[in-house]
Amino acid sequence: MRVLIISGSDKGHDGLTPLFKSPEYDGVVGVKSGVEAKRLSEYDEYDIILINTPLKDEFGTETALFFAENTTAGIMMIVQTDIADDISSKVAESGIYVLSKPISPSLFYQALRLCTATRGRLQGLKKENARLKTTIDEMRLLQRAKSALMEYLKMSEPAAHRYIEKQAMDLRLTKREVAQSIIRTYEN
Repeated sequence: MRVLIISGSDKGHDGLTPLFKSPEYDGVVGVKSGVEAKRLSEYDEYDIILINTPLKDEFGTETALFFAENTTAGIMMIVQTDIADDISSKVAESGIYVLSKPISPSLFYQALRLCTATRGRLQGLKKENARLKTTIDEMRLLQRAKSALMEYLKMSEPAAHRYIEKQAMDLRLTKREVAQSIIRTYEN
């Protein structure tokens, strides 16, 4: 798993990096600001994002919310104890875990396991969402092809549906490919 540590200080980064010494963490990258982190995320994908507040350019809340909205990474924020509840109320709905300083290793690893589990769940939902979008796109394409057959060949809806299925079987093509061919033929 790839880890991005965003910490405003070298001391914070140096203290957090050893927590990811396990072989399952194959890349730990550290930056000091939200802007640097966002720039890195354009080229790399991270599994875990750890934000040790405050950052060089902002507190860290905006960066955490940005990553929660734009990635499936597990996100943890480390904040001062006196503001932990306030920050947590702002970011909890986005699935961001907030830990208060100082952190015990056992609490950190427990939060890390929860973060990893949440990330896995998000990735599953993302795959399911992509599959559903593909299915909807295919249904729209088939509907367009049926409409073209109904308009130009005066077929009924069931006859157009049967025609597409039969062509797919006879030509050993997918219904999508047959629909695309029909659309190219009649809508151009």
